[in-house]
Amino acid sequence: MTFQRARSEEQRAVRRQAILETTSAMLDEMPVADVTLNELSRRVGLAKTAVLRYFESREAVLLDLLDDRTTTWLAELDQELAHGVDPDRSAPERAEQVADVLSRSLAAQTVLCDLFGAQGGVLEHNVSVEAARRHKRASLANLAVMAGLIRRHLPEVGDRADLFCLQVLLVAGAFSAYSTPPPSLLAVYESEPALAVYHIDPPTALRIAIITQLVGILPRP
Repeated sequence: MTFQRARSEEQRAVRRQAILETTSAMLDEMPVADVTLNELSRRVGLAKTAVLRYFESREAVLLDLLDDRTTTWLAELDQELAHGVDPDRSAPERAEQVADVLSRSLAAQTVLCDLFGAQGGVLEHNVSVEAARRHKRASLANLAVMAGLIRRHLPEVGDRADLFCLQVLLVAGAFSAYSTPPPSLLAVYESEPALAVYHIDPPTALRIAIITQLVGILPRP
């Protein structure tokens, strides 16, 4: 894929989307830490300096992709919650169903969770004030959508839904760092099974974390 220099805003938008789609494809093959501007520019068919005309840094590309992938995931989560939560059940039962849906859904979003895991410690550290502001506004909008979904199926959480959702995303990002241990650790766990407690199974760990948080914020009878 090669491009001539963009002359209009519409052409610039096409270039930006091509960069995001190429980055997304790379993340299906490799972790966030392995994505480089050199490889991205090679795959998208632009010089690295040209890529930097559309995104100020590698981190800015990944933050925009994080926002886009979160929006897409939330649309899927909406349908998953609709099918997985019975409105006629009690609040504790619905909390367990929400936890089941959320944990399965996030565990399947390996790239998104990897991005969440890199967000605070890496991705937000090499962007301008304006890029950071744009990202945080997009994140806030996505958080509001997620909180609204939770309140729809579990209205008992009330205004604590926003904090709950933020904590869920942070936990999902943290767990992702431990979900694919290197071969050396896998060998350790195999030779000493007692140490395998540190080998996290994301769906199980996420479900426990989510249900614990939900039970903690549900109103007491």
